[in-house]
Amino acid sequence: MAEACGMKRMKLGSQGLEVSAQGLGCLGLSSFHGDPKHETDAISLLLHAINSGVTFLDTSDIYGPETNELLLAKALKDRVREKVELATKFGFTYGEGKREIKGDPAYVRIACEASLKRLDVDCIDLYYQHRIDTRVPIEITVCIQLFK
Repeated sequence: MAEACGMKRMKLGSQGLEVSAQGLGCLGLSSFHGDPKHETDAISLLLHAINSGVTFLDTSDIYGPETNELLLAKALKDRVREKVELATKFGFTYGEGKREIKGDPAYVRIACEASLKRLDVDCIDLYYQHRIDTRVPIEITVCIQLFK
């Protein structure tokens, strides 16, 4: 679809993931840059981007918080999910008015499972750390045994 719209595609990393050369960062749809967009308008924008060949969508569990992933789940219904490459992030938590950066494997697993549920998908194409938890070595955060 993207090529038909004139959108170039590119490989991301070395594992075979191919994405549209232009992506859509979804943060502004739910938080941080003014008031959240009306859901109908946000979904229309997402579908327009996808139909224009922008198929690499980037979100995070902290956007909203959590409401951005829920919004994407609504937009990706009815076989739209098959047309996109979906990225989301972990690493921030808010509690008692304080932000904390977390990267321990138990948290990462819980955060990933929660994102899968909110996004209503079986697979996240690119799952990555929003901020590095300097208390946890990166080798521990991305421990291969985490997802076995």
